[in-house]
Amino acid sequence: MKKFKFLPAVLGLVVLGLVLAVIAAQNVPRELAAQSKPGGPQYQVLSPWGEADPIPLRGLTAPRVDSLNGKKIGLFVNYKRAAMPSAEAVEKQLRTKVSNAEYSYYHTRDWNVNVIETKDSEKFAAWVKSVDVIIATIGD
Repeated sequence: MKKFKFLPAVLGLVVLGLVLAVIAAQNVPRELAAQSKPGGPQYQVLSPWGEADPIPLRGLTAPRVDSLNGKKIGLFVNYKRAAMPSAEAVEKQLRTKVSNAEYSYYHTRDWNVNVIETKDSEKFAAWVKSVDVIIATIGD
């Protein structure tokens, strides 16, 4: 019986938690109850980032293409498991919309390292110069 000496205390806390949950559910503020009745529950989506950063974005200065027709599209694939299937799915979808484009992949296998800081930096730079557009797929 020594194995279960904490069991009564744990069960007591579980029962107390259930009682408090029932009491809390019965005492919903009228404002919230009124909001949720007509069309069901109401939700507000909040940004996990909080307030927007007042510093303007920098670095996105690459010229944009007007069309993908006839372009060489580079698909950058990171090391994560879902990255390659994601890139292949993007290519498949693009092929239905842009039939005369050419596709090229660059697959990095280095973990948590900027590819330009690896031994393959020259190979990567050459690949970047060889394509007109780059789409990055990250396997998260």
